[in-house]
Amino acid sequence: MADGTAATKKADSTKRSTSGFTAAERAAMKERSAELRSSGRKGEKKADEAQACLDKIAEMGPDDRSLAERIHAIVAEVAPDLDSKTWYGMPAYARDGKVICFFKPAEKFGARYATFGFSDVATLDDGHVWPTEYAVTRLTDADIVEFTKLIERATRH
Repeated sequence: MADGTAATKKADSTKRSTSGFTAAERAAMKERSAELRSSGRKGEKKADEAQACLDKIAEMGPDDRSLAERIHAIVAEVAPDLDSKTWYGMPAYARDGKVICFFKPAEKFGARYATFGFSDVATLDDGHVWPTEYAVTRLTDADIVEFTKLIERATRH
């Protein structure tokens, strides 16, 4: 029987089931399904999606929340034309409904670090191989400059 401790919850969320997905992965898929259902509802507005993004950030633990708030501010400043929303239950930023970048909190999948990633819609192409997801444990001024450049490049039309 699970004792309810953080370590047990983390182990439970990262343990693969017979379906091949962890509990955290199944929960993310359910969140994505709900996002798709709600985005198709008449009257769903960008403001509602933006609020859902802020709500997800507010629900995070202190370390992830601090990083997510800073990344949210960077994206809003660098690419104000992107719409804030959630994607698989994570903060994401999209143009014309297509996610360009997203923040994956460490605690969501029991990971050692959070990540800031870019979808295939992002225009980061650089030769035959390029990174699309970056581990984040804290943000220095140099990191913010780097993310600013990446977001600018990823959102070029």
